[in-house]
Amino acid sequence: MTGGTSTRSYAQAIDALNGLQSNAAVIDAIRKSGGKGGDVQLKEQLEYMQRIGYSPTDLNRMNVLHITGTKGKGSTSAFVSSLLTTLAPKAKVGLYTSPHMVAVRERIRINGDPIPEDMFARYFWEVWDKLEADQKRADPVTPEKPAYFRYLTIMAMHVFLQERVDATVLEVGVGGTYDSTNIVPQPITTGVTALGIDHIWVLGKTLPEIAHQKGGIYKPGVPALAIKQDEGLDVLEARAKELKASSFTVVPEHPQFKDIKLGLAGVHQRSNASLAVALVRSFLASDRCPSAFCAASSATNDNTSTSGSLESADPNSLPALPTGLVAPNPLPEPYVAALERTRWPGRCQLSPDPKDARIKWYLDGAHTVESLKCCGEWFAEEALARCARFPQSAERVLIFNCTSGRSGLSLLGALTSSLSPPDGSNSANKQQSQPFKHVIFCTNTTFASGSSKGDLTSNAVDAKDLETLATQRELAAAWEELAANVDTNGAAALKANVHVLGSIEEAMDVVRKEAAQESVREVQALVTGSLHLVGGAMAVADLPL
Repeated sequence: MTGGTSTRSYAQAIDALNGLQSNAAVIDAIRKSGGKGGDVQLKEQLEYMQRIGYSPTDLNRMNVLHITGTKGKGSTSAFVSSLLTTLAPKAKVGLYTSPHMVAVRERIRINGDPIPEDMFARYFWEVWDKLEADQKRADPVTPEKPAYFRYLTIMAMHVFLQERVDATVLEVGVGGTYDSTNIVPQPITTGVTALGIDHIWVLGKTLPEIAHQKGGIYKPGVPALAIKQDEGLDVLEARAKELKASSFTVVPEHPQFKDIKLGLAGVHQRSNASLAVALVRSFLASDRCPSAFCAASSATNDNTSTSGSLESADPNSLPALPTGLVAPNPLPEPYVAALERTRWPGRCQLSPDPKDARIKWYLDGAHTVESLKCCGEWFAEEALARCARFPQSAERVLIFNCTSGRSGLSLLGALTSSLSPPDGSNSANKQQSQPFKHVIFCTNTTFASGSSKGDLTSNAVDAKDLETLATQRELAAAWEELAANVDTNGAAALKANVHVLGSIEEAMDVVRKEAAQESVREVQALVTGSLHLVGGAMAVADLPL
């Protein structure tokens, strides 16, 4: 592709970026290989950075807070970004996350806002042109340009360094050890959210194996933090010791969050917010805390260094950061304000339809067993409990999809088992007896025409699978199996009108037709199972980010 950077548009950048996606056959081959070659990929990632002009030590200038986990890493990153921008309003805070909901540029944010299209295009083509200008590779097998996510990671780092951000919140894509974000030699602090089973073809089939991969983001001389959880903490601590972290701190849920309405809905967000506070406090207390955060740093506590004040009950264990540092109680008011105003699209998000006030969209990109349980609990509290208070006030619809390779039976089972309103009243039980009138399984294709919005184009799904709707038919069969296996009293719970459809637009049309019936006062539509599905739904319905 030719032409000056200034003459090449955002749309052209998205087209070029989509050309870097791995197709379904390549992804399947990687799955079958067990995702081997991660160390090679990290070497390649550093080489790409070198080809566009950056050494590994240059990356330390981003002042990184590195975050991974199976669920909650995006929400935690959003909380951290909100905290940093609130505590230091004049600072520049970069945020890199994935995936995006509607537009690719959402992945790269400064002070909470996606970078503008013109800025995205400018930096995209700068990286593109630099890679084309210097094609020297240590191994000729290395692709001239990295694949989609790896390219965006390189571009995000380029943006943050060129824009001279004061801090960078860096969310891992998959895993930790071999993730393309894991090339920063010295982040300022690191954290792991809740662990669960996901991406088993890369990370392993057990929680200890997955914890080992996630703990790979811990670094020498850098605080290592993790959410308190039932399994995997011993592996994370062992990784922290192995990688010579300065401390290992398990962060429990902050007691004050029971009385605070966090900006992100769901009880599970309390743990994410607790880790976010701990990460920010350890960042502010670091000797390497950037000058833009001086006022917030000095206000953190009398000790502005994480060294010399560590707690350790066991001489064979790594010390932990002081409780007063990572979990002050009560929380200072600016922290509370930042957590209350945090927004993160597509996670436990309730949005009225802009064209039909009778439709309420409940959006959650949950895609693991654990996160779908949380999604069900949230939906039960928000929607089913409302119906318990106002009987027959609404019809409910489920729109669901998951990527091939995940167990539809396990995921749907996790969701349906948690659909119990919290009050346990008779009216609640009646509502529970029929949670959904329609259950729709659709692909992540945006429009009924078979096309997708450019930013939402995906080559990762097998064309034959899309054509035959194989995954969606498997999901429908899983739903019927669940319905057949429930006990006699609950048999009606999963009896619904089941649809298998080829696009998100067609699925949402079912919701609109339901809302158009005279007898219906409200339709509550839960969209879940895939962040890509949720993003497509937001695009079709023109919902706010």
